[in-house]
Amino acid sequence: MQVSHPLQSEAWGIFRQSMGIDVVRFWRLRPELVEGQLTFHKIPFAPFTIGYFPKGPLPTQPIIDELTKIGKQKRAIFIQLEPNSIGNWELEIGNYDLRPSHHPLFSKYTFVLDLTKSEEELLKAMHPKTRYNLKVAQKHGVIVKEDNSQEAFETYLKLSLETTSRQGFYAHNETYHRRMWEILFPAGIARLWTAVYQEKIVAAWIIFIWKDTMYYPYGASSREHRETMAPNLLLWEIVRWGKKAGYKKFDLWGALGPQADQNDPWYGFHRFKQGFGPELVEFIGSYDLILNPLLYHLYTVADTIRWRMLQK
Repeated sequence: MQVSHPLQSEAWGIFRQSMGIDVVRFWRLRPELVEGQLTFHKIPFAPFTIGYFPKGPLPTQPIIDELTKIGKQKRAIFIQLEPNSIGNWELEIGNYDLRPSHHPLFSKYTFVLDLTKSEEELLKAMHPKTRYNLKVAQKHGVIVKEDNSQEAFETYLKLSLETTSRQGFYAHNETYHRRMWEILFPAGIARLWTAVYQEKIVAAWIIFIWKDTMYYPYGASSREHRETMAPNLLLWEIVRWGKKAGYKKFDLWGALGPQADQNDPWYGFHRFKQGFGPELVEFIGSYDLILNPLLYHLYTVADTIRWRMLQK
């Protein structure tokens, strides 16, 4: 059974290993299980770890059994599961302590564009302001193209630093992005798309491709020439390319949910994606498989204090 998400791909595991992360591919331990891999992260100044199982299959009793076994071997306090599954799910998995996550890493929601629709249908579903912004970008002569050159990637890195500094978000560092690109691009998973205005890259996105779906995990833009509305045309041209290439879905990698708070720091990204008329998809959510209840309690208290201090 092939994995359903790029974060469960072997290339992603190799990338995480290159960053010094402990990666376990458990289907190689028990071939009768569906494919899956998880990572273990060391807790500073302590002999314990935290497990992370992103975008894997829907948990079953055998999977939970195996995760528990591996987690105890790795001295994990808990393993965080964020299945790539939508709909409702009952938490009745044996006698295990499985509860909603203390600190989810993935949003429970995402926006997905249906690439099987015609261009006319997709344009009609857009917010009028988004259609207007596409025309603005075209009028300015913005050129969108796939550009996997080293020069374009270096510009992407600079724009990423500029974007995170401007927005004030916590983001991956340069080493992370370089290693990711060095491994996922040759593997055929990652592609770099750019929007160019007056011969200068003003927006750059890395797109993942896996099976019949495209994903938008990383994007960056310049604070200059924002009047060109380049990111709008960038997304649209990627959609058009994806349709021609035969992909069926474009997962925009996260949304705030049906009752989005306009004061949320991510609301701008949410509104931008929403303007293209995508479907709001709800995953089953994030859960912690607790292996050491006492240490889990101490960890969640300390982690809550840490995040409060970081956000001041």
